[in-house]
Amino acid sequence: MEFWVSIGSTYSYLTVMRIDAAAAEAGVSVSWRPFNVREIMLEQNNVPFKDKPVKTSYMWRDIERRAALHGLPVSLPAPYPLPELPFANQVAVMGLREGWGVAYIKETYRRWFVDGQRPGEDPNLSDSLAAVGVDPEDTIARAGSSKWEAALALETQTAKSLGVFGSPSFVVDGELFWGDDRLEAALDWATGRRRL
Repeated sequence: MEFWVSIGSTYSYLTVMRIDAAAAEAGVSVSWRPFNVREIMLEQNNVPFKDKPVKTSYMWRDIERRAALHGLPVSLPAPYPLPELPFANQVAVMGLREGWGVAYIKETYRRWFVDGQRPGEDPNLSDSLAAVGVDPEDTIARAGSSKWEAALALETQTAKSLGVFGSPSFVVDGELFWGDDRLEAALDWATGRRRL
């Protein structure tokens, strides 16, 4: 199962912190695929919370309820929106190729939703990188190169080609599931328990 995740998606916190255990219980392997959800949303004129205070208040309360359901710590509202969303995901793409990306995404989300630190900028960025065992200064410098900018653009284009329009999304054998509340449905699909 492919897990399409964009650091900057609020509901993705819930999935990031629980997908590994849920997938292990279902016996499903997961491929983490960071991408730039903002680019897709802007293209589709689908910016869900901008200038929508009532909807934004609901989102934070909904995440608080769902976090409690799953036993996840939260301190809400978390800083939002995130100016450095693209760079946070650029670092994640590099990290996935180098073997520390999943740990970085988890640490970044924890610092965002528990400590109130914006992803993609300090102190979250440097502290998350140090926590996963890579040198922050060197890693940030390398992640800023055109190579990793292009890599994120390619991942985002791949997400578009699969019909991904939001984060979190799950793709199983070409079937798309969107939203944290669809994680279990995606896992069921992956194990063949529920098919049309």
